[in-house]
Amino acid sequence: MLNISAHSAQAIAKSLLALGLLSSATAQAQTTAPTTVTVQVNKPGKPVPKNMYGLFFEDINFAADGGLYPELVKNKSFETTEHLVGWKALKGGAGLETYAVLNQQPISATNSHFVRLTTRTASPDAGLTNEGFRGMGLKQGAEYTFSLYARRGPGSVSALTVTLEDEKGNSLAQAQISGLTNEWKKYAVPLRPSATSSRGHLKITLDGAGTADLDVVSLFPKDTWQNRPNGLRTDLVQLLKDMKPGFLRFPGGCIVEGRTLAERYQWKETIGDVASRVPLINRWNMEFKHRSTPDYYQSFGLGFFEYFQLAEDIGAEPLPILNVGMACQFNSAELAPMSSTAGGPNATANADDPTLETFIQDALDLIEFANGPATSTWGAKRVAMGHPAPFNLKLIGIGNEQWGPQYLERYEPFAKAVKAKYPAIQIVSSAGPSPDGELFDKASKRLAELKAEYVDEHYYAKPDWFRQHVDRYDKYARTGPKIFAGEYAAQSVAIGSPDNKNTWDCAISEAAFMTGLERNADVVGMASYAPMFAHVDAWQWTPNMIWFDNLRSYGTPNYYVQKLFSLNKGTTMLPVENKNGQDNLFTSAVADDQAGEIVVKLVNYSSSPRPVKISLTGAKKVGKAGKAIVLSSSDLQAVNTLDQPTNVSPKEEKFSAGATTTYTLAPNSFTVLRIPGRR
Repeated sequence: MLNISAHSAQAIAKSLLALGLLSSATAQAQTTAPTTVTVQVNKPGKPVPKNMYGLFFEDINFAADGGLYPELVKNKSFETTEHLVGWKALKGGAGLETYAVLNQQPISATNSHFVRLTTRTASPDAGLTNEGFRGMGLKQGAEYTFSLYARRGPGSVSALTVTLEDEKGNSLAQAQISGLTNEWKKYAVPLRPSATSSRGHLKITLDGAGTADLDVVSLFPKDTWQNRPNGLRTDLVQLLKDMKPGFLRFPGGCIVEGRTLAERYQWKETIGDVASRVPLINRWNMEFKHRSTPDYYQSFGLGFFEYFQLAEDIGAEPLPILNVGMACQFNSAELAPMSSTAGGPNATANADDPTLETFIQDALDLIEFANGPATSTWGAKRVAMGHPAPFNLKLIGIGNEQWGPQYLERYEPFAKAVKAKYPAIQIVSSAGPSPDGELFDKASKRLAELKAEYVDEHYYAKPDWFRQHVDRYDKYARTGPKIFAGEYAAQSVAIGSPDNKNTWDCAISEAAFMTGLERNADVVGMASYAPMFAHVDAWQWTPNMIWFDNLRSYGTPNYYVQKLFSLNKGTTMLPVENKNGQDNLFTSAVADDQAGEIVVKLVNYSSSPRPVKISLTGAKKVGKAGKAIVLSSSDLQAVNTLDQPTNVSPKEEKFSAGATTTYTLAPNSFTVLRIPGRR
C-alpha cells in the first residue's frame, strides 16, 4: 500500500489545483489539517431520554380541519356563528324560493341548527354547494362516503342528487338519495370521482318541488389512517410516524387559551358522537391582518380521543396541554377568579362561569378519561368510544405560554391538586413566550422552588441566534426542573413575518442548536419544533415543519433535521472534546447501545468542505464500515416544495471507519456518522 504523508498529500493537491484538475474547495479540504473531534466513549454520561424528540401540534394553518382531519365539508352542521360559512346557493338561489338556517325541531340540543331548502317548481338549480377547505381534494377512483341527515317537508321533494364537481363545474361523481321521510334520518352513499381535482366542490340539489331540511353533511375519504371511519389523513400521519417521535403535544398552543375564556379549548366538548361536537371559532382566524381567515373554525372532529389515538398509533407519549384559567395574554388576558377551595372537597366546576376549580376539575377528569377503568365516569366514556384499554397518560401541561404572577398563582394550586390525586403524573409548566428577560427569570426561579418537573421554554429567532446559543444549556444547573424545549423555529426574516421561509439556513442553524440540546440531555428532557402543519393556501404563520395542499404534502429541511435527530438519538450521552461552535463546527455524540454503534452528529456551517478526525477514546469492538447520513445544500436559501419535496433531504453513504476516522464534511451540511462500536 502506498503511504503518503500529510505534507506530501498537501503538495500533490496544490499541484493538481495548479493544473486545473482539482476544484479549489476540494483542494482546500485536502490541504487543511483535519479538526480533531474526540468522543470519550469510556466516560459515558446519563441516558438520553427515550422521548426526547417529539411533535408539537397546534390547530393553526388549517392543521386540523382542512388538514390532518380529512372531512371535506366545511361547516357541515351549520353551527358556526355565520351559519352558512362554506355554503352558497346555486346561481345565487335562482332555483330556490328560500334557503335559511333554522332551529325548530333539530336533530339534538347540541346540534341545534339545520338548513331548510324550499322551491316552488322543480329546478336543477335548486340546491347548495360547499366549497370545502380551499377546495376539496378528490382522487380519481378513490372512494368517498357522502352522508347527511335529512327530512322532507311539505311538497313533492322525493330525493336529493349529490354531485362532486371539479373547479370548472365538470361532474366527477353523482349519486341519488331517496326515501326521504318526515323524520330526521341518516343517509349515506359512496362516491368515486372519475378524475382527480385538488379544488373540487360538493353540490346538493332537490329532486321535485317543496321543502327539505339538511344537517350534518359529510364527505369523508374511505382511505384514512388504519381505515378508521373518523380517521386521519394518511400521508400526514405517515410523515409523523416516520419520525418515530417520543411525544405528541396537543392541541396547542394559543388555542388552548382562546382569545377569551368563552373561546377557550374545552376537551370535554370534543369527545363522543362527532355529530354532537359544537364548533368553535379558531383563535387564529383573525390574529394577523395580512392572513385574515374569518372562515376558520374548529369542528372538533379531531378531538381529544383522536389525539390520544394518534399518539398511540405513532408510538408517542401523549402530552395534552390544559388551560390554567387564563385567556391568551396577547388578546384579552381574561382571568378566571381564584378560590381558596381550589381542588378541595368543596370544589365546584361551572364551564359557563368558570373559576379555577373548573379548570382543575377538567384536568382531573381528563386523566380519568385517559387512564380510568370502565367503572369510572370518564373512563367509561373512553370505553364507549371504542378504546377499553387505558391510554397510559403520564404527562400533562398546565397552561400554554403564560407569564407573570397571574400564571404562577394559578399554577401552584393547580399542580398541587393534580399531584394529590395522581402523584405519578408529571407536569409541564410554562416559562412564558420569551427565552430570557425578567419575567422568564422570575418564572424559572419560582418553578424551581416549587420543584416543577418540566419547564417549557420557547424560542423563535433569526438563524444566527440558534448558532450563537448552542451552549445555552451548558450553563444550566444539573439539578432542578427538566427543560421542555416546547416550541422553537428559526425565522428567516422576523418573528411572525409572512415572508419567513423554511430555508436550509434556518434548518442547519436549528441542527447546530440541537447538538447543544443533545449534549445536555441530562437537563433537556423533551424538544419539539413548532408549528407542525400548514396548508399552502390557508396558513396564518410561517415557517412550519410540514406543508400540504388538498392532495399532496412534503417535509421541509427542518423536518429532516428533526427526523435525523429523532431516529439517531441513541441511548447514552457521550462527552465530546471539541469547543462546540468554534469555527462554525458543532458536534454531539451518543452511544446506541441497542444497535451497538457510536453516533456522532456534526454540523459544518461553512461554504467549504471540512475534514475532521474523529477519535473514539476507549471504544470497544470498533467496526470498519460506517454509515454516513448527510443533509446538505450549497445554497443556504434552498427550500423544499410540493413539486420538489426532497430538494433538501438526507443521503446515505458508506465510509471506512475505525477507532480513529477521518471524514470530510460537505459544505453547509448536517452529518450523522454511525460507527460500529461499544462503550
